[in-house]
Amino acid sequence: MAPYEALYGRLCRSPTHWDEVGERKIIDPTTIPWVEEAYERVKVIRQRLQTAQSRQKSYADHRRKDLEFEIGDKVFLRITPLKGKIRAGKGKKLQPRYIGPFNVLQRIGNVAYRLELPASLSRIHDIFHVSLLKKYHPDSAHILPPEDVELDESLTFEERPIQILDRKVKDLRNKQISLIKMEPSYTAS
Repeated sequence: MAPYEALYGRLCRSPTHWDEVGERKIIDPTTIPWVEEAYERVKVIRQRLQTAQSRQKSYADHRRKDLEFEIGDKVFLRITPLKGKIRAGKGKKLQPRYIGPFNVLQRIGNVAYRLELPASLSRIHDIFHVSLLKKYHPDSAHILPPEDVELDESLTFEERPIQILDRKVKDLRNKQISLIKMEPSYTAS
């Protein structure tokens, strides 16, 4: 039988199959002995499914953290979903996952916060979901000098090489690929 039927004791009510709601009654269970046995098996299946669900829920609840921030707290902002708007110049692997820290200005609803963003991020909406934020614990090693990247009106930039650092030719089966390592410079296009 389907897991839904085993758990709830009735067929799933869907457009393809409509089942009567309510208790099923057997007129004379002694005439059909395997029916009672089937009901007992269904009870065992239900109990085991409930045990498995509660175990999985306890695992999920143990890992879940409900984050709350106060006004004035400092938080990091995850930049993974922001795509290429502020992530300029680095490859995907080397790109930091969080930027900041930023001050929390206001709590909006249960799960949204307004952040105090610098002028360089003025084109980005300043309200973020709590899942994009990470609490900042003050440490002098966290402060990194920001890279100055000039963006034009369409939020694009151009990479120009400054110096060739290394050259190498990679041999494949039937072709050769020239590899050049350069020190990049970023300017607005």
